[in-house]
Amino acid sequence: MGIAQRLWDVLRPAAAVVLDWIRRRPWLHKPVHAIAVRLAKRRLFSMMIKEVLEEQYLTAYEYQQWVAANDTLTEADREAIRADVARMTDPPTISVIMPVYNSDPRFLQEAIGSVRGQLYPHWELCIADDASPAPHVWAILTQAAAEDPRIKIVRRTANGHISAASNSALELATGPFVALMDHDDLLPAHALYEVAAELQAHPEADMLFSDEDKVDSEGRRSDPHFKPGWNPELLLGQNLVKHLCVIRRELIAAIGGFREGFEGSQDWDLALRISEVTDRVRHIPAILYHWRQESGLTSFSVEQAERCQAAAGRAVSEHLARTGAPGARVELLRKGASFLAVERPLPSPAPSVSVIVPTRDRAELLARCVDGVLNRTDYPDLELLVVDNDSAEPETHALLERLKADPRVRILPAPGPFNYSRINNAAVRQARGEILLLLNNDVAVTKPSWLKELVAQAARPDVGAAGALLYYEDGRVQHGGVVLGVGGDPPVAGHLYAGARSVTRSYYSHLRLARNVSAVTAACLAMRKAVFEEVGGFDEENLAVAFNDVDLCLRIRERGYQIVWTPRAALIHLESASRGSDTHGAKAQRFGREIAYMRDRWGAVLDNDPYYGPNFDPAHVDYRLATPPRRVRPWLRSAGYGTVTGSATAQ
Repeated sequence: MGIAQRLWDVLRPAAAVVLDWIRRRPWLHKPVHAIAVRLAKRRLFSMMIKEVLEEQYLTAYEYQQWVAANDTLTEADREAIRADVARMTDPPTISVIMPVYNSDPRFLQEAIGSVRGQLYPHWELCIADDASPAPHVWAILTQAAAEDPRIKIVRRTANGHISAASNSALELATGPFVALMDHDDLLPAHALYEVAAELQAHPEADMLFSDEDKVDSEGRRSDPHFKPGWNPELLLGQNLVKHLCVIRRELIAAIGGFREGFEGSQDWDLALRISEVTDRVRHIPAILYHWRQESGLTSFSVEQAERCQAAAGRAVSEHLARTGAPGARVELLRKGASFLAVERPLPSPAPSVSVIVPTRDRAELLARCVDGVLNRTDYPDLELLVVDNDSAEPETHALLERLKADPRVRILPAPGPFNYSRINNAAVRQARGEILLLLNNDVAVTKPSWLKELVAQAARPDVGAAGALLYYEDGRVQHGGVVLGVGGDPPVAGHLYAGARSVTRSYYSHLRLARNVSAVTAACLAMRKAVFEEVGGFDEENLAVAFNDVDLCLRIRERGYQIVWTPRAALIHLESASRGSDTHGAKAQRFGREIAYMRDRWGAVLDNDPYYGPNFDPAHVDYRLATPPRRVRPWLRSAGYGTVTGSATAQ
C-alpha cells in the first residue's frame, strides 16, 4: 500500500465530517469543486480527490449545471406541452393522493401549488388530514379546496398514521390512475403531462414510475436518482418506484389499498403487491419528483427509522413468500441503511450442477480454478467438465491426468481452432446437470457459498441466466453486469463499473444489490440446461469468441426470462489471461466481424439498454450523466423533432 493510500485511510473519517459540513452549505460547492479538480491533477492527491469527487453531495454543483442545461423548461417547452395536451385523445384524470399531518405551512402550500401549477390540467388532488392538531393545516386545505374545485379534502377524526390517511385520500379519488405524493414535496410543472403522454403511448400500463431528485428549502436540487427500467429484482433491495409512482386505481382497490402496520414503507409494500398482479410497468426516464430535504420537519420514515426498516423487511419477506421463495432471508444491507439484502434459498433437493471449464494450457490457472470448484465450494451435487482445447504443455497434461482420479471430473477433448461457442455447446450436450455453470479457467473461488447463490437464482422459473460479481486480482471490480451500447466504436457492450476500486461507493448501491440486467458475462454464468437448449445455445458461426454471452442473454430475454446479476456470488477473474487480447492481428479482424454481427443483429437493442438509461453517458460505465441526454422529450417528439431513444421500458 502506497503512502498516499495509507494517508487517505487515516484521513478518511475526518474528511467525511468535513464533506458533510460542505454538503450542507451549497454556496461552497462550486469553489470546492474547482479546487478539487485542480488538486486531482497532482499525483499525490489524485486518488483521494477522485474518491471525493465521486461523493454525490459534492457533485451537487455539477448536477445544478446539468439541470440548467437539460432539465429547465422554456416558455417554448410550455407552449409545446399545452399543444400536445390539446391533441390527446381521451386524456386520463390523474388523482394525486396526499396524506398530511401537522405539515409545515410553507411547504404544504408549495406542495399544493406545484400540483395546481401542472401544465396538464386533467388532475384532481385528494388530501386527507390525519387529525392534525395544528389548526393551520385544515385552514390551508379548506382555502385550497375553495379556490380550486379539483382539490378534494377530508379530515380524519382520529390519527391513523400514513397508511390509514393514504387510504382515506384514496377514497376521494375518481380518476383511473393514482399518483402518490408526500405533503411537503414538489412536482415539476410537466410531471403529470409526462405521465399522461406515456399512457397515451402505452395505454396498457398499470404502474408507472419516474426518476427523482431532492430539493432543499431554497429550491436547490441535488442527489438525482436516475433509475433503471422495471427491475423486479432490484425492487427487493430498494424502493425503486416510490417517487413519482402512478398506479391504476382499480388495481390498488383490488389488492386492498395501503396496509396498516407497514408505515414508512407502505408505498414499497404497495408496489411489491402490485407487481404480483401485473408486469405492465413503465419507467419514465425523467425527473418528475422533487423530494423535500432539510425542511425542518422529520418525516415518519426518518423519525421512526428502525420501525420503517422492519416494515420494509417484512414487506419484502412476505412478498417473497407469496411468490415462491418462502425461505428467503431478508436483512439490512448494512446497519443504518435503507436498502435490503436478500438471500434466496436453494430448491429442495438442490438441483445437480455441471460446471463447464474450457481450457488450453496454463496449468497454474486451471489448477487454481478447479481446486476452488472441487475443494472450496459448498454444494452437494456437482460435476466438473474440463474441456481441453488442444493443450500442449506437459504440466497441463499431468494436471488433467490427476483430475481424472476424481469421480466428479470428466475431461472432454475439444480439438481445433479456439471457438468458445462451439466448445461450450459440445460440453453442454454431454452435461448431466440440471443447471449449467459456465466458468472460465482464469476464475478463482473466494467464498464457498458462491455456487449456491447462483443456483438459487438460476433455478427460478422466471430467470434465464444469473451472473456474478467478479473482481480483478488487485481488488478492483471487473464485472458488475453487462451494459449495452457502451465502449468501442461502434459500441456493443461493456462491464458495469469495470475498474472501480470498491463496491461500497456504487450508484445507489448497485454493486451491492442483486439486479436485473441486460446480460452477464459467461466467465461465470449459471442457467438451466433446458433454457440453454430452448434458445439454441451459443452462436458458433457468427460469435466464436467475443460477445457470444451477450447474444445468448439477449436471446434469453427475447423469450421473456429475466437476467439476474448478484453480488452474493463474488469471485476473482483475470480476464482472458490464458487467451490474450482481441486487438491485434487476425484476432482483431475476427473481433471486428463479431462487432459488425452484433450491431446488425441487435443494434436497436444495444442502443437502448433499459437498465442504463438515456440520462447516462454511453462513453462510460459508471453512471456519469449524459449532456445532453439521449432522450427526445415527448412534447418535442409530438412536434416532429425525433423519436424517443432509451425511453421508458417495461422489463
